[in-house]
Amino acid sequence: MNTPDDHAPRDIIDAHPHREAIVVLDYGSQYSRLIVRRVRGARVYAEVLPWDAPADRVRALAPRAIILSGGPNSVYDDGAPVCDQGIFQNHIPILGLCYGHQLLSRTLGGEVTRGKVHEFGPALLRPDSTHPLFYGVSKETQVWMSHGDEVTRLPSGFRAIGSTPDCRNAAIADDHRKIFGFQFHAEVTHSTEGNAMLRNFLEVCGCSFSWNMDHYVQTLEAQIRKQCEGKKVFLLVSGGVDSTVAFELLNRALGHDRVLGLHIDNGLMRKNESADVLEFMNREGYHNLRVTDASTRFLEKLRGVFAPEEKRKIIGETFLTVKDEALEELHLDPSEWMLAQGTIYPDTIESGGTKHAAVIKTHHNRVQGILDLMAQGKVVEPLAELYKDEVRELGTLLGIPGHLIHRHPFPGPGLGVRLLCSSGKGDEAATSEASTRVEDVLRSKGLSGEILPVKSVGVQGDSRTYAHPCLIRGTRDYAVADAATIDLLNRVRDVNRVVLEIGSLDGSYEPAFAECSRERLDFLREVDDLCTQALRRANLYDAVWQMPVVLLPLNKGGKAVFVLRPVLSSEAMTARFAELPFALLDELWKDLKKIGVGALLYDVTHKPPGTIEWE
Repeated sequence: MNTPDDHAPRDIIDAHPHREAIVVLDYGSQYSRLIVRRVRGARVYAEVLPWDAPADRVRALAPRAIILSGGPNSVYDDGAPVCDQGIFQNHIPILGLCYGHQLLSRTLGGEVTRGKVHEFGPALLRPDSTHPLFYGVSKETQVWMSHGDEVTRLPSGFRAIGSTPDCRNAAIADDHRKIFGFQFHAEVTHSTEGNAMLRNFLEVCGCSFSWNMDHYVQTLEAQIRKQCEGKKVFLLVSGGVDSTVAFELLNRALGHDRVLGLHIDNGLMRKNESADVLEFMNREGYHNLRVTDASTRFLEKLRGVFAPEEKRKIIGETFLTVKDEALEELHLDPSEWMLAQGTIYPDTIESGGTKHAAVIKTHHNRVQGILDLMAQGKVVEPLAELYKDEVRELGTLLGIPGHLIHRHPFPGPGLGVRLLCSSGKGDEAATSEASTRVEDVLRSKGLSGEILPVKSVGVQGDSRTYAHPCLIRGTRDYAVADAATIDLLNRVRDVNRVVLEIGSLDGSYEPAFAECSRERLDFLREVDDLCTQALRRANLYDAVWQMPVVLLPLNKGGKAVFVLRPVLSSEAMTARFAELPFALLDELWKDLKKIGVGALLYDVTHKPPGTIEWE
């Protein structure tokens, strides 16, 4: 099987040889492209190359600096990714992050050992405030750790310039060669002054901070025309931010007569979503858009399917089948058409689409049928290297109205990944050891709770987890809940997510048979709409980035259990749980109880380690 990463990467740098650039070597981190985003946000151009890029190739791009990303591997793993040691002889500044920090330390003669403490979460860094990388940074600052190994002996010429209580060499420097390492992820928002540290590194590199998105728009339009030369383009339009921006960009680059949009109602949309998409697309002048109802087809395919990965793949492949049928119905010659998608970078990296990246969740636009078409050169994805906030910036430059580009993100598989399914046989029970550990942690904090008999997807150490949520009771203080969450996730391996109980009926949480039925979907649509309207009435819709509503395969008092997952983010790769007022949540629980909801839970897990969507 060929994936996009099996081919030589598209070097946008090559199109702009006179522009300064930062090269990020990708070791499979979920956040490699996020490093790029942070650098671009500082108005310096950056691009990703695979970790095994030869030093000569890196040198040919004349980068101002090289950044080594994190990754899911240990440096001791068989076949662990390394690098061409020639990059250390290029006299180019280098910064290693997490795995990159460990790799450069070991490569240059230091020692990396298995850490006594595995850190997944915040840590307090005490930096050397006199060092240029930490100018303007607080004497103590929160950073985000996600590692099991640590650097225990520094290479010759290096010194420690920052430490945490559990990591002596959390930041290291060889100032003579301008080679630096951070054990933490400076690129994620949870490292509260990480952006300042990265900008300081760019200052050390002598960057001019002059790049902007206008340059990128011109490059994208030229790339589209080149890739689609002699072809027409068929775009699957969900109505979300990404597909809308892709639709506008394709129309601008190719013209309306060479672009056809298709919106597929898969039965997994929000309440009235398909009708709304057609209405506002027509209103904004997108008349080359068709709508087809394939909801029955999708629901038949999903009947009796419980595994989240299997659901995602079925949805993606069914999209392709319906697309092919639409081409046939319109009497269009497939040889004249390419498939376009609004794929953005998180879709690729979370689907394991780069070398050594773990599969967190297969996105609908990265199923096997899509990969086969990509290998044949039949797919165009103009946004594939961008994050959500960059897509929105691009949309603004293209003149797309704000009400279109600032909608809450909605996943491609729709409610299919917010409707958790189960055979109901109780095979999701936690181990007694995990339950005992949970009780011990919560008791030490004056709280109570339990592990719920269901599983969800998470991401820890750049790897996928599939584990239980833990419910906690006894607090209405988000700071207390946050601290308990961090302890639980670091001490109980069977837990990857924590929820607060906002309200519930009497009785225990019981596993229930639950499949992707129209009845459950309709109930989820009603609850989702009720919650969204409550958010709007409280004038908080624009204050949160996204608020998934999740229907669990559980019963409480014989009735359904729902989870609210409001988050704050900009690029989807990192997120903090939003702290909605408890008065609002209590009113919402009263309303939901009236329509047959048995419990309302509230997700208080950051990303990482919890994904935004539960599946």
